[in-house]
Amino acid sequence: MLLVRRPLVRCLVWFRHMSSAATVEVENEPCLNYLKGSEERQRVEEALKEMRSKTEEIPCVIGGEEIFTGDVHYQVCPHNHQHKLAKFHYASADHLRLAIDRSLAIRAGWEKRPMTERADIFLEAARLLSEKYRYKMLAATMLGQGKNIQQAEIDAAAELIDFWRWNAKHSLDLQKQQPISTEGVTNSIIYRGLEGFVAAVSPFNFTAIGGNLSGAPALMGNVVLWKPSDTAMLSSWIAYKVMREAGVPEGVINFVPADGPTFGDTITGSPHLAGINFTGSVQTFQHLWRQVGQNLGLYKTFPRMVGECGGKNYHFVHSSADLESVANGTIRSAFEYGGQKCSACSRMYVPSSMWPKLKDELLSRVKEVKMGDADDFTTFISAVIDDKSFGRIKNWLDHARSSSNLKVVAGGNCDDSRGYFVEPTIIETSDPKEKIMQEEIFGPVLTVYPYPDEKYREVLEMVNETSPFGLTGAVFAQDANVVKEAHEILKMSAGNFYINDKSTGSVVMQQPFGGARLSGTNDKAGGPHYVLKFCSPQAIKESHVPLTDWKYDNMQA
Repeated sequence: MLLVRRPLVRCLVWFRHMSSAATVEVENEPCLNYLKGSEERQRVEEALKEMRSKTEEIPCVIGGEEIFTGDVHYQVCPHNHQHKLAKFHYASADHLRLAIDRSLAIRAGWEKRPMTERADIFLEAARLLSEKYRYKMLAATMLGQGKNIQQAEIDAAAELIDFWRWNAKHSLDLQKQQPISTEGVTNSIIYRGLEGFVAAVSPFNFTAIGGNLSGAPALMGNVVLWKPSDTAMLSSWIAYKVMREAGVPEGVINFVPADGPTFGDTITGSPHLAGINFTGSVQTFQHLWRQVGQNLGLYKTFPRMVGECGGKNYHFVHSSADLESVANGTIRSAFEYGGQKCSACSRMYVPSSMWPKLKDELLSRVKEVKMGDADDFTTFISAVIDDKSFGRIKNWLDHARSSSNLKVVAGGNCDDSRGYFVEPTIIETSDPKEKIMQEEIFGPVLTVYPYPDEKYREVLEMVNETSPFGLTGAVFAQDANVVKEAHEILKMSAGNFYINDKSTGSVVMQQPFGGARLSGTNDKAGGPHYVLKFCSPQAIKESHVPLTDWKYDNMQA
């Protein structure tokens, strides 16, 4: 239950907002189980049936106006790529410039709205998603992004609800972060929105990320151009409509599907760019940052760059580890959602003495993994997102079969005749520096290096230095001294570090998410500091005592 409290306060100065005294109580959204025969199972099955029966047409929305541009593209089901789930329209560069103009025209009015009002809107969006749109959103995420029901519930329902709720709470809590005042002087800080517009670029793999990348800047008083992923279009469209129904005004968030280079060139070519909120590939984020750098003299302000770019995440196993926990955690981390989580484990380091037994445990579990359509409630892993992803992963599987340093011990097959299916694959390597241990694959492919037990300290150093990423990592060990030593060595290797747990599964406000190195700017989405990235604080001093002289005291005769 959500409760916004606004106790009466005495305003000392004209600029003090009532929102500075507001509080909000929120909790993480519980995940439903969708057991056979349950009401929630029946409702999501009904939503799936309805969604399969049509192809939804999705326009651009600019300043509240729906625009069907005629530049048509389609979102298909990954497990059945002949089924067109959505028909959407690309914005041109002119449309994007129109969106910038219309958003700037209403920016000041939105930014002036009290923080309590903006927070209430996103609390209402969370309520609507939890109660009214949950099953429709789950169906769109399952059919459009290839998530099974459990992964869809965790992402498209619970995590997005949590983002909207906790961001609202953090925005209100931020107002209470005030400087000290002294005798005769009142000091305060107001948390202004950024001067300009924010561009949000969201990925396919988490519905929640799109709602957060667009919603968090808007919550803090900014106007937003949101470019959703082509392969998450339908769920993004639902998230956008939920925010609008909750009360986000026309033009605050502009929904603009677009060609990537066209979007990037247009936003970075505007003098009003105030920030980019991005999740996607390293190459794209580096390109956008490079464009911003080349245009620095153009901008009215230094644009905020917020980005998350994936990782080459690891499980390090010590000889004292609980073997069953390692096996179960690794199957989950490496293969749920087809290894397409930014945090998925794709490299593992195992003591040679443990590897034969652990390999048997992993292989026995892989045999039980069911691969199939995402809307089959018995499916564990479905298809990868699209033909480009399928082709990239297939190239890695071909490499594994041709390399003398690699041995495929499970899976290794793929088939795109109906859907983009790739088997859960386990590869053993004799070379810990093989490129498959360094580069991101973003698919259900796990590579294991069995290391000499006595060299675990050297291997820890190797784990830290092997990959240019720094997103997530996990250490499995029952020896407390080893855990302490491992964390010290690996401290900079992961923004989210797990001890005796898998490298995936961060929860909003429990494990705020983000990494450094080439994994991003580590601004910790889902944490209390994230909303500050989209503010431009102003410190205000009000003196209540008249100035009676300009001379210093020591100048007196």
